[in-house]
Amino acid sequence: METVKVGTRASRLALTQTQQTADRLAAVGGFTVELVHVKTDGDVLTGPLSQMGGTGVFVTALRDALLTGRCDVAVHSLKDLPTGAAEGLKMAAVPVREDVRDALCARGGLTFAELPAGARVGTGSPRRAAQLRAARQDLQIVDIRGNVDTRLGRVVGLPGNADAPFLEGKSGDLDAVVLAAAGLGRIDRLDVVSEFFSPDIMLPAAGQGALAVECRRADAPGSFGRLTGTASGVPGVLAQALAALDDRDARLAVTAERALLERLEAGCSAPIGALAHRKGSMLYLDAVVCAVDGTASVRRKKATDGLTEVGATLLGIDLAEELLAHGAGDLADLAGSGK
Repeated sequence: METVKVGTRASRLALTQTQQTADRLAAVGGFTVELVHVKTDGDVLTGPLSQMGGTGVFVTALRDALLTGRCDVAVHSLKDLPTGAAEGLKMAAVPVREDVRDALCARGGLTFAELPAGARVGTGSPRRAAQLRAARQDLQIVDIRGNVDTRLGRVVGLPGNADAPFLEGKSGDLDAVVLAAAGLGRIDRLDVVSEFFSPDIMLPAAGQGALAVECRRADAPGSFGRLTGTASGVPGVLAQALAALDDRDARLAVTAERALLERLEAGCSAPIGALAHRKGSMLYLDAVVCAVDGTASVRRKKATDGLTEVGATLLGIDLAEELLAHGAGDLADLAGSGK
């Protein structure tokens, strides 16, 4: 029986979500799986993510591992993927999307409204920072780095890992942090959530809550790679497993969100929120572009009945054009993080 090698970052969250995805692939395909740990620039560099000079800091090394044959597939947090196509690779599966919301993890279980004036709230996301400032100008927003345990360890009274990277002796120096609900759920840490932000207050990042399974284009469903098929056109076990893992509604939603980002020529650290969802025969897309200081924003919504990847892409492009027409490009340096 052939072994499929699955590339992953080595953080607790990445390992957990990759193992879950690999197990699902193995269950469908009937093959064995082996995790391959890959260290990315985002794991090594310690500066603010928004200042690392381009998107893909958590992705490039994994893609290199795919292209060199070190692994057969790679699992990413979809919001980390650059919007531009990667030569030789394909996003072969987007599994069922999990909770898209952002979550507040605060000392003493305080809600967002209960945080006192001057409270120190940590986030490494310009999007979250801008929307936090828009809702509460009286808070101190602190730029932070590190994995989930590191960030939780910086909140007064919240259990975290005091030895985690990037903590730098700062345990307990924050009143709250904002993290993705999906990530907390995947590692069974929803117990630390004091409030889930409604998308009306904090629109999530494009692709938030979703995973992407990437493979070499030659090994993708519809191709004829080593594990995927033959010249006769019969699909192989990996292709079948990837196709089974792909969720149509999740793919349509993230396609619209990513098309919007690409038309805006925005990096993944730009202060932009985007969320699409299907309801009945319609696909709806809601997006916001914020000034980093939270003093201004442009938010628009649009819908389409074109429930195809082409229709979703056009929806994203159309809404991006509308945002730009209403001055979104003047609010922030959308391309400053690279594309």
